Amino acid sequence: VQLQASGGGLVQPGGSLRLSCAASRSIVSANGMGWYRQAPGKRRELVASITSGGATEYQDSVKGRFTISTDNAKNTVYLQMNSLKPEDTAHYYCNALGQFPGYVAWPWGQGTLVTVSS
Repeated sequence: VQLQASGGGLVQPGGSLRLSCAASRSIVSANGMGWYRQAPGKRRELVASITSGGATEYQDSVKGRFTISTDNAKNTVYLQMNSLKPEDTAHYYCNALGQFPGYVAWPWGQGTLVTVSS
């Protein structure tokens, strides 16, 4: 499985970005999909997830600002990020949710860097 994230870049505080992550296999087969981020010197964390049934969950710090969605026909997961803050700066990755909380199902792909700065 290959995961290719894209859409990152430099944006000013308050700005928006839309990240995309294309998978080389069907995402319908997964338990769900998640967007993760890793800031410099910090552990990778889950920020948003969507189950195969369409239920979404968000980390408290991004609730109301980020929206996760999927296009199953394109095997792609999206993350719409609005009202970006400097603390959102990180490498962003997607992955399939693992069988147990905190686990992922597929090998990590290359992430996409989001930098929020004026």
